[in-house]
Amino acid sequence: MMSKRTRTFTVGAGVTYPPSVELARLHTPLQLLDHISERFERTVYCKRDDLTGAALSGNKVRKLEFLLAALTDGGHGGVITCGGEQSNHARATALAAARLGLRCHLLLRTKDPSNPPEPTGNILLDQLAGATIEWITPDAYAERDELLERRATELQSEHGVSFSPIPEGGSNALGAWGYVRCVAELAEQLGPGPVTIVSAVGSGGTTAGLIAGCQLYNLPYRVVGIAVSDDRATFQGRIAKILAEMAETFEEDVAVEAEGIEIIDDYVGRGYALSSEEELRCIVDMARESGLILDPVYTAKAMVGLLGELKKAQRNLGEKIVFIHTGGIFGLLPKAAELKPLL
Repeated sequence: MMSKRTRTFTVGAGVTYPPSVELARLHTPLQLLDHISERFERTVYCKRDDLTGAALSGNKVRKLEFLLAALTDGGHGGVITCGGEQSNHARATALAAARLGLRCHLLLRTKDPSNPPEPTGNILLDQLAGATIEWITPDAYAERDELLERRATELQSEHGVSFSPIPEGGSNALGAWGYVRCVAELAEQLGPGPVTIVSAVGSGGTTAGLIAGCQLYNLPYRVVGIAVSDDRATFQGRIAKILAEMAETFEEDVAVEAEGIEIIDDYVGRGYALSSEEELRCIVDMARESGLILDPVYTAKAMVGLLGELKKAQRNLGEKIVFIHTGGIFGLLPKAAELKPLL
């Protein structure tokens, strides 16, 4: 196992971070989205967390810095996690595990495990990193937490090393610290004053970390999540649970009532990882107007949501907005056939 480089982080007096390992390229840039800012007469930035790395691109890497530090400190020899067939989290985990000398086993959801998808996009990178892939049905995936625990025990018996489960999206109390750190970066980059932070919500850990960071640093920031699946109440409950776990585990005053968490669920479209023509058109338009590459699962839906809310002007998002680009470019590759008519 290679020796890890621990990350030191000093922004914000009085906030004590758990141990982490250096995986991401931080701070990520803050890019002004000129055409959107001009169109809606306000200042709209993009926090470029798609630039946390090349293969290790995206928001999941921030979470993995904390999650994998705990694994290597605990003497684990392997990691097991789960996701959809083109999971960004699974890809990031596989590559980070390889970098740290850990075995990696992935439980990936697909309609027909006997006929799995072709190795394109994230799947190809999973395999290049040496991860073993176990294809499971959507019904089996519904019990993913129990399945992760059971398979971790079985893998330990098979390989003679301890495997530690990482939850879907790396979204738990420890992983959420990655986005506490992101808030500290934003405070340095933006300076004082109110800001609305907008991001996609999938497994909830990114939004939980953003909310916790605003509280810990006592910032006048508003966090708005745009759901890519499920409904508002589901995500409110999921995020509130992560924040409650953070409060209990780390003895920090970050717990909030679920009803106070701002989630917009009007832009789920056809459902998780299923693209509408509007979302595909948004991907093309953003690439041509700003050179910004969105992904079909998270950021395209979130950007359609942000633009939709700005057009309606019913929900005042404020004069300064930061859109969190959570990465996912490799998930765009399997969508080539759907995008072709728009090119």
